[in-house]
Amino acid sequence: MAYDKFEILKSSGVPLPIENVDTDQIIPARFLKATERKGFGDNLFRDWRYNPDNTPKEQFVLNNPMYSGKILVGGKNFGSGSSREHAAWAVYDYGFRCVVSSFFADIFRGNCLNIGVLPVQVSAQFLDKIYTAIEADPKTEIEIDLPKQTITILVSGEQESFEINDYKKQNMLNGFDDIDYLTKMKEEIQSFAATRPF
Repeated sequence: MAYDKFEILKSSGVPLPIENVDTDQIIPARFLKATERKGFGDNLFRDWRYNPDNTPKEQFVLNNPMYSGKILVGGKNFGSGSSREHAAWAVYDYGFRCVVSSFFADIFRGNCLNIGVLPVQVSAQFLDKIYTAIEADPKTEIEIDLPKQTITILVSGEQESFEINDYKKQNMLNGFDDIDYLTKMKEEIQSFAATRPF
């Protein structure tokens, strides 16, 4: 299993109401040397989180103890820029299991789905409602229901549906990456291969 199964997630959210957050801001290029998925969370939003002397910037949301949870609520056009998959790794390694935005860059969306981070695209109006709810109470819980493809602000009951490719949905429900999916079909693949001419 590539990662934990994703079915229903109830969590508070971390607000990052900044538009056009690109992958170099998510994980700066100087931290791309590793080839494993481990350790990238330490440098998530590195230049926004830390001063040049490595002291935390108190005003940045990830350094604010008021905010926590497994849901990152980002601004429009989240994950734009270069196609580095390390950006999705950093989000996952930090502990986020879902990113909510009103628009995602396609490659970043795909990279997230490949490693178990669910990108939930909502309307701009619903995104504003989420920010308003978190501003009123940082502990406000959001429910992400993958089987039903709904996102709900639990305190108000306001809800919206989201889209997801069915293949990626089934993989996330089972905790599969693409290799796990193929491994699960090993016997079928072998049976088909046996019918093919050499």
